[in-house]
Amino acid sequence: MKIGLFAFALLLSFSAANAQTRVSNYVPGQNEEGVTYFLPQTTLHITVTAEKAVFTPGDFCRYAEKYLRLNSVSTESSEHWTIKDIKVTPIGEPDKDQAYTIELRDKTVAPLVELTDDGILKAINTHTQADNKVHEDAPEAAERPVNPRDYMTEEILMAGSRAKMAELTAKEIYNIRESKNSLTRGQADYMPTDGESLKIMLSNLNKQEEALMQLFEGTTVKETRKFTLTLNPTGDIDKEVLFRFSQKLGIVGANNLAGEPIYVSLKDMKTVSAPTPEEKAKKKLDGVVYNVPGKAHVTIFQGKEKFYEGEIPFAQFGNQEILSKKLFDKKTATQVIFDPTTGGVLKISAEE
Repeated sequence: MKIGLFAFALLLSFSAANAQTRVSNYVPGQNEEGVTYFLPQTTLHITVTAEKAVFTPGDFCRYAEKYLRLNSVSTESSEHWTIKDIKVTPIGEPDKDQAYTIELRDKTVAPLVELTDDGILKAINTHTQADNKVHEDAPEAAERPVNPRDYMTEEILMAGSRAKMAELTAKEIYNIRESKNSLTRGQADYMPTDGESLKIMLSNLNKQEEALMQLFEGTTVKETRKFTLTLNPTGDIDKEVLFRFSQKLGIVGANNLAGEPIYVSLKDMKTVSAPTPEEKAKKKLDGVVYNVPGKAHVTIFQGKEKFYEGEIPFAQFGNQEILSKKLFDKKTATQVIFDPTTGGVLKISAEE
């Protein structure tokens, strides 16, 4: 049997007209021949998108005030992190305590069982395209600043000292600004013949000015990174430290006091009533077991700032129910699609 594909083991030496569906608790080495499946427990995959901004001072930062009257230019390198987004994705993981085997008996028309790669029940008598995997976007490439030396004149490059280079670069910046003013006023010696040409000339001048200004103001390179954490709740969570965040270090572990705590709270909404002990005792395992998922309210926050808040279905906050074996007798070909994240029934249809 290959997990993730249709499990044709139920067809071995049997026809759909002379077999009977029987489900039992899975016990390694003791079950009759059939297909074993798991019900899922819901795990949260939490993806934190953080941005790192690295500042590098310009070569002429110490001359910014003298030549350009810029008095707030930093002369020190720095690194700064910010949280841009937190995404929460529920994922189904096999619950080892909820394993069952669909055995072969007579009078059944349930020959096809589809499982996920992890053995979670996906469908009976039909095929699904949905998967149960986390898909993450590729990391964004860091923006590369332009090279200001590409816009330096020969006179600037041949200057004998850094101070002289800064002085000549500042003069070049003022010349560029004067050229832009002449173009916008229509007073340039060589005015473009149409509006599109004017836009191109102004764009080139702006690019030159921005590149040379980097030599005084410095550059900031931003890079986006994604971090994934896993949370597998078994009950309510009250303000638990999910991870810590530092503006200098970025995402750090929950026990690393170098960062400020980011909390998670989770509250079972009690949307599904728990069965009484008497009801559990009366329930017989005479069909396919599935989940009736509950819901939980999830919040990820720091102080008054909420990074995420939402209601998420959970397998472990619901109950188990049974699809009657009558649905799979020889008179009815029942098709069932299950949610591999919660184990709940998504769709059920029957053909007489």
